[in-house]
Amino acid sequence: MDLCLGAIGVVRAVGMPAGQSLLPLLVPRESFSNAVTWRSTSFQLASTVGPAVGGFLIALTQRAAVVYLTEVVLALVFVVCLFKLQVPRSAAAPASAVTLASLLAGVKFVWGTKLILAAMTLDMFAVLLGGATALLPIYAKDILHVGPTGLGWLRAMPAIGSLVMGMGLAHRPPLQRAGRTLVTAVIGFGVATIVFGISRWYWLSLAMLFATGVCDSISVVVRHTLVQTRTPDALRGRVSAVNGLFISCSNEMGGFESGLVAACFNAVVSVVSGGVGTIIVVLGVTGLWPELRKLRELHQAVTPVTAEEEEERTKP
Repeated sequence: MDLCLGAIGVVRAVGMPAGQSLLPLLVPRESFSNAVTWRSTSFQLASTVGPAVGGFLIALTQRAAVVYLTEVVLALVFVVCLFKLQVPRSAAAPASAVTLASLLAGVKFVWGTKLILAAMTLDMFAVLLGGATALLPIYAKDILHVGPTGLGWLRAMPAIGSLVMGMGLAHRPPLQRAGRTLVTAVIGFGVATIVFGISRWYWLSLAMLFATGVCDSISVVVRHTLVQTRTPDALRGRVSAVNGLFISCSNEMGGFESGLVAACFNAVVSVVSGGVGTIIVVLGVTGLWPELRKLRELHQAVTPVTAEEEEERTKP
């Protein structure tokens, strides 16, 4: 069992950067933000509907193995569809030997590209500090006094908010003031987290979790579009891997941080302090990298990296 779970983690770590790198090759640059929105929306829809479908299959068949078998079949269908894709080969992404320097090229590019570094830093610390979802069982039982059904709705609200906002973004023109929108969304995430932390009214708590999903959806769309469109083809996979590392670390460490503060103080202090910390991080990031706040359109062209430039970039 442990080996299987470890293998799944390895496959996801390899597959996510590759999948993210495919999208810019399939979608025109001016439509990329909309494509990212649809991808994020479909992910939230799957996150919401998937567990419900799994529970239905278990109730219908009385066998949990049926759920896993269904997942295997759907994964094979996805693989077959991937082989049918006609992906254009980019002249800016030549084959190169795998060296330690080439593996670190993504880190070097992110560190040297302040807009991307600022967006990743903002998102990482916002998720790290705003981990209210890790403490939802405590809120459901001891603070809001709702049962398992109430906890289920609490857990679903961020995904529902993200889904609704994603549908809205998908049917509107590309953001014209992307930097200001990103900063406002992360501040809104922090404010909604604070209000949820002090709320004793179930419906207000649901509304605030819905709001965190709305703000997170905006942040995801802006950040992913920024990272993918501002990264040259030759480095996109490695930069996507760095972005995935930021996301994974912030999600896992965020839950740990929330639980640790809750154990030292209580759940309310943990959630409220996390929301306050998120707002402080926003102020710090925008002060350190003011160009993020001034960012307007996301789909500005980047200069492709040639083979010689990539070799020079990856030198230690």
